[in-house]
Amino acid sequence: MKFVINHSEKLSIAQLENFLKDANATVELSENTRTQILNCLNYLDAKMKSNGAPIYGINTGFGSLCNVIIPDNQIEQLQENLVKSHACGMGEEVEQDIVKLMLFLKIQSLAYGKSGVQLQTVERLCDFINLGIYPIVYKQGSLGASGDLSPLAHLCLPLLGMGKVNYRGKVCQAADVLKENKLTAIKLKSKEGLALLNGTQFMSAFGVYCLIKCHHLNTAADTITALSIDAFDARIDPFKDHLHTIRPHAGQLKTAQAIRKNLEGSEITAKTKTQVQDPYSFRCVPQVHGATKDTFNYVLSVFETEINSVTDNPTIFPEEDEILSGGNFHGQPLALALDFLCIAMSELANISERRTYLLISGQRNLPAFLTPNPGLNSGFMIPQYTAASIVSQNKQLCTPASADSIVSSNGQEDHVSMGANAATKCLTVVENVEKVLAIELLNAAQALEFRRPMRSSGKIENLMSDFRKKVDFMEHDEIVYELMHRAQEFLKTNAF
Repeated sequence: MKFVINHSEKLSIAQLENFLKDANATVELSENTRTQILNCLNYLDAKMKSNGAPIYGINTGFGSLCNVIIPDNQIEQLQENLVKSHACGMGEEVEQDIVKLMLFLKIQSLAYGKSGVQLQTVERLCDFINLGIYPIVYKQGSLGASGDLSPLAHLCLPLLGMGKVNYRGKVCQAADVLKENKLTAIKLKSKEGLALLNGTQFMSAFGVYCLIKCHHLNTAADTITALSIDAFDARIDPFKDHLHTIRPHAGQLKTAQAIRKNLEGSEITAKTKTQVQDPYSFRCVPQVHGATKDTFNYVLSVFETEINSVTDNPTIFPEEDEILSGGNFHGQPLALALDFLCIAMSELANISERRTYLLISGQRNLPAFLTPNPGLNSGFMIPQYTAASIVSQNKQLCTPASADSIVSSNGQEDHVSMGANAATKCLTVVENVEKVLAIELLNAAQALEFRRPMRSSGKIENLMSDFRKKVDFMEHDEIVYELMHRAQEFLKTNAF
């Protein structure tokens, strides 16, 4: 699939999901976008020749060195030095899919023609995607203001023939890969280094990636909960529509509807219940899952605004004949949204673990720990421990990164968003939610077998049939982590 990047058309996260799904996806610039980039560069070149005044980052130093004037004959060296000196990442490597998103989003931001970059620089970033050249970027190093300086420096080092890349499954020197593909290193012109490094593409790429996973997990959580409802022989009353229309939060209504649809036609749901009420982890699913959905939609709107924005500095306005130094690189909108998403998604795991706990509790005619012979067998006693451990870690990770700020650059950059830390920990939480939901799925599927010969809904029985192709009913104690890992893989790949 070919993606044409057009500065006049809005980019959506759904498009980025399709981009990631297609391993052979390519990108190119539309003709009017190419013209927009060229017009901005021509304006900047003319401005530099006619105006000897200092312009931040173009003929000055950076950060607290903004008052140091750089001679014209050193401006190109200034930009190269910027990229090299700012590549200060530490920690784990960023996942290749997220690097791929970073490249796409950097191209998208430069495509608006407000950054003063060479056309060939943007086209080279397109080449990286099209040829499968993925720069090695590290997770630690960005304060989330002045943009994602360190990770974006690592992203862009290979443009200069420097740094390392992942290419065809191997870690290679960027210079060697450029040579193999008959590509020459880019010579950066005025402002280009700053345009490449200033921006929110690290935070944005992580956020987009998290949102794609969250969309799947929100749906999966409702389906797995429906399975647990029948497995625990819980009541359907708390999901009736008219109960929720009197408190009509959109996510709450959607969740209740999803549970009803998932359990439509179930014999177990229809049979008379002996209990008057169920615990909150079953009864309050629409309110809890629904609030997470509403948060997801808010965060989605923030990121869809961000990925259609110019976030470097200074920003060039040829039509207004202005070059403005501002703060569009500041990640505060993303930091707050990522922290909010982190908290909201962690609640899906929190309530899921409670349902798992009840399923193994020996209540409602289910055997203790869901094994036919408890005592000799421990059954599913310990997966709940694992879920509890993961949920506890999520609670620790939900401390908001955005509440912190550390002064940098000799006080010039005196308030930062810490949005990059919010981004990386949000992904950890989202991946943890996947694990906890997989554990609930494993337990609920085991529990439902003790309701036989009664049947659940067609949708749940089809889910059970598919799941049993991957994970068998556990008659006697087995090596349980293997079942848990298979359940997680099923959760990842099943469309729900």
